Amino acid sequence: MAYLLGVDTGGTYTDAVLLDEAADRVVAAAKSLTTKNDLALGIGRAIDAAMAQGGVAPQDVALVSLSTTLATNALVEGQGGRVALVFIGFDAGDADRGGLTEALKGDPVILLQGGHTHAGTEAAALDLAALEAQLAALAGQVVGFAVAARFATRNAAHEIAARDAIRRLTGRPVTCSHELSANLNGPKRALTAVLNARLIGMIDGLVAACEAHLARLSIDAPVMVVRGDGALISAAMVRERPIETILSGPAASIVGARWLTGETDALVSDIGGTTTDVALLKGGLPEIDPQGAMVGGLRTMVEAVAMRTTGLGGDSAVHLLQEGLDGGLRLGPRRLVPLSLLATEAGPMVHAALDRALSAEAVGEHDGRFVVPFAGNTDGLNPREAALMARITQPMPVAQALTSRIETAALEQLVARGLVRVAGVTPSDAAHVLGLLGDWDAAAAEKGVRLLARRRTGRGERFAPDAATLARMIVDQLTAQTVDCLLEAAFAEDDIPGAPDVLARHVLTHAGLRGHKGVMALSARLAVPVVGLGASAPTYYPAVGQALQTRMVLPVHAGVANAIGAVVGQVTQRITGLVTSPAEGRFTAHLPAGLQHFTTPEAALAAMEAALGAAAMARAQAAGAVDVRLTLTRDVRDVSIEGRQMFIEAQVTATAAGRPRVAHQA
Repeated sequence: MAYLLGVDTGGTYTDAVLLDEAADRVVAAAKSLTTKNDLALGIGRAIDAAMAQGGVAPQDVALVSLSTTLATNALVEGQGGRVALVFIGFDAGDADRGGLTEALKGDPVILLQGGHTHAGTEAAALDLAALEAQLAALAGQVVGFAVAARFATRNAAHEIAARDAIRRLTGRPVTCSHELSANLNGPKRALTAVLNARLIGMIDGLVAACEAHLARLSIDAPVMVVRGDGALISAAMVRERPIETILSGPAASIVGARWLTGETDALVSDIGGTTTDVALLKGGLPEIDPQGAMVGGLRTMVEAVAMRTTGLGGDSAVHLLQEGLDGGLRLGPRRLVPLSLLATEAGPMVHAALDRALSAEAVGEHDGRFVVPFAGNTDGLNPREAALMARITQPMPVAQALTSRIETAALEQLVARGLVRVAGVTPSDAAHVLGLLGDWDAAAAEKGVRLLARRRTGRGERFAPDAATLARMIVDQLTAQTVDCLLEAAFAEDDIPGAPDVLARHVLTHAGLRGHKGVMALSARLAVPVVGLGASAPTYYPAVGQALQTRMVLPVHAGVANAIGAVVGQVTQRITGLVTSPAEGRFTAHLPAGLQHFTTPEAALAAMEAALGAAAMARAQAAGAVDVRLTLTRDVRDVSIEGRQMFIEAQVTATAAGRPRVAHQA
């Protein structure tokens, strides 16, 4: 008997499920806290619990598949390792396009002469000497390099030469932009390469942690990873292209939602610790975002499901708004370690600090906040950041870690680098106060929420009279922001004139949802059901369905839908290439191996299809697919001049898809 093991590593929990391949049913499901300092611990505990619950022998596991929100969370929270961008044939002004400067966050940029023209011919010689001169100083300060050259999708020679030099001189991982996308727009390709380079260490650590535990259990099965479009790829391939795992968890959740519920037309809303991800199922399938995955405000060139990802989750930071007299609440986008969770690991320290703060007359600036160190690469820290990092050797109150106000910026940088996490009040704590959750330290949650309630509004009054009142306000705010997320997705799909975010929050929309009746009678509701996923969905989502006046579907295994989706997908590889006509009677195929010229467009297209088809088949097989099917499509663009059709260019796409290879196959 063969079983499929699905594992999903999120910001708070790691889930594991076992599916009986023949019976097509879940036989075991388990959860464990994600252990950021050593991912193997959380992964191992979840897998061990699922194996024990299902009574499955290691040799009966035929396939292991991973999905994760770690990459998505890192981008939403602005975290990741320090990298260097090698920018070939561009100038400093190009870095301001497409969000590249924002994505770099002050990381170093090497500007080099070089690059190609739109026709694929060399625009300027590559200055390798200048590259080599700057590499020596940077090698020890970054975890990897991103390389982007002008028109590299038309000719990748300069990116390849730079990549080879960097690997030879530094030994660091290198990401080339042409390997991630065949589209133009150099700055956006560079942004995607930067994000990929930043995530390599994180995803490599995740895959290694899973593989190490499988080896300890003597599970000898292929390891796959879910891509952002819901397809599966081999673990070896994802180590080179971790950017493809952004929206991996949400994509897996959509596949899991369809499998669990049988719903064909619905909004799927997956709430995790850090984000809420919303996508539309139409005819049983999600749509692919034609513009590339949008995560954390950055538009990438990664093919992924059309998904709206918002920094809103059970562990979102709770912000008290002091504008105006009455104030208000806002949740996210940053994730905090819930006080109730931190207290399970450092209870005496957390309770002592909260008790001291509650005994004081006034609430201090950092009261109720703690810092937690995490292992990571500390290269490139400035002296102030390094000194602060050296003091944070264990969980402690923020006020104890900081020696002056000026160090607040240094702490923010350490958080952005993923070296330190901040703990504070979250919706998870509020749920513990209200008795909706009981997994962690409810007493610590009550103290933290009570302390937060003592802060003052613009009127000088306390935000809430007690912990229970503020906790209810926090949970209600999560409901309100979730409703807005779903309304945005609905308005965007309906293509109603106006910005979806404005329409979602418009006073008339909310009056209609409340069924306003006066001189005007207004009504509004969501016309499709909502499938609520995530461990906390049963806690928060019934109120969301009521607010939207729609059916809320909460499947039995909603909390492990990502892990289920991880093992019911297909392996798919897609490669795109271009054929251009630089002069009359000359047709150029921009092949992966270089430019090739032909005298007819059909010959160029046939050569491109042959090359891409072979490459896509090879990639699919390397990604772990069997029974591979190849599909070739052409998008030919031509114009009519004086009654004669003139070829301009054509885009050829080769798609190879198959089922994942399993162990013990005859």
